[in-house]
Amino acid sequence: MDLLSQVNIGMIGCGGIAFGKHLPSLAKVQEARLTAFFDVSEERAQEAKAKFGTPDAKVYGTIQELLNDPDVQVVHVCTPNDTHAEISIAAMEAGKHVLCEKPMAKTSADAQRMLEVSERTGRKLSIAYQNRFRADSRWLKSACANGELGEIYMAKAHAVRRRAVPTWGVFLDQEKQGGGPLIDIGTHALDLALWMMDNYEPRTVLGTTYRKLAEQGSPANAWGNWDPSKFTVEDSAFAMITMKNGASIWLESSWALNTLDVDEAKVTLCGTKAGADMKGGLRVNGEEHGHLYTKEIVLGNQWSAEAPNDSAEREAQAWIDAILNDHAPVVTAKQGLVVQQILEAIYESAAQGQAVSFV
Repeated sequence: MDLLSQVNIGMIGCGGIAFGKHLPSLAKVQEARLTAFFDVSEERAQEAKAKFGTPDAKVYGTIQELLNDPDVQVVHVCTPNDTHAEISIAAMEAGKHVLCEKPMAKTSADAQRMLEVSERTGRKLSIAYQNRFRADSRWLKSACANGELGEIYMAKAHAVRRRAVPTWGVFLDQEKQGGGPLIDIGTHALDLALWMMDNYEPRTVLGTTYRKLAEQGSPANAWGNWDPSKFTVEDSAFAMITMKNGASIWLESSWALNTLDVDEAKVTLCGTKAGADMKGGLRVNGEEHGHLYTKEIVLGNQWSAEAPNDSAEREAQAWIDAILNDHAPVVTAKQGLVVQQILEAIYESAAQGQAVSFV
């Protein structure tokens, strides 16, 4: 195999996110070869190998056995949050590049260790924020980068569901995950807001978390009723984040809220020249020739033909390209660390009942 044109990938964790996103997306990347698999359930690992693996692919009995394979250059970490740091660090120490599922880690201290190991070993580390690769996200990022909105000084990060609590796996387990909707879906919305604003310097965070509906259960929940006794994370979290340059971000995240105003992995941006939002489509608003305007953005052919899963496929292709061409990934470890630090500050602020300062 020509190592300059293809990479061998090991999949650690063969659960829902692997089967739903990573495996099918990587299978469409010509330069990617899925050659190694591990899961705590050997049956799932074997299923992943059979469906997506190369003819010479192997299932390993332990993570370390997979990491010891010198033919594996890249590892995808798709395991519970409390294992992200341990596995990612071991993989980079073994010479592998790592794409880790979001959030970066269970704690910001773990995320910091991951970044330090990446910098020391020279191994690439990226975090799976695939919503950056959506057509509307890329269009809006381009508009922001070109200065079309001017200085973006206020943003809203939206991650609200009415009744869509994930009842499988360990999503409801505080010990395994470190949190609920904030660290699960709020993290995507926050990442988008920071990326659009190109602002990674928080000053203060004031956060609140709630467990108002977790205790009730919900027969109407999208994925079936949950067991309140096993629901040990928050059901909603909200925060006001102030940046060092004075900009502010309002973050809303919930798996279950009595509201009709639902949006997930979306942002609203307010700048000195114009504003934009993703709510119900992509819109830009402002003032022109003495009149207020609102423009519904209809994406051109290069955008409109994209399939629903294209964001994950674009993420996979961009990640492999970064490795083969030796450039920084679209989502850097430093950016992932700031997201993690803000998330942790929100939980800390909620627990203390006061704002947390980064200064």
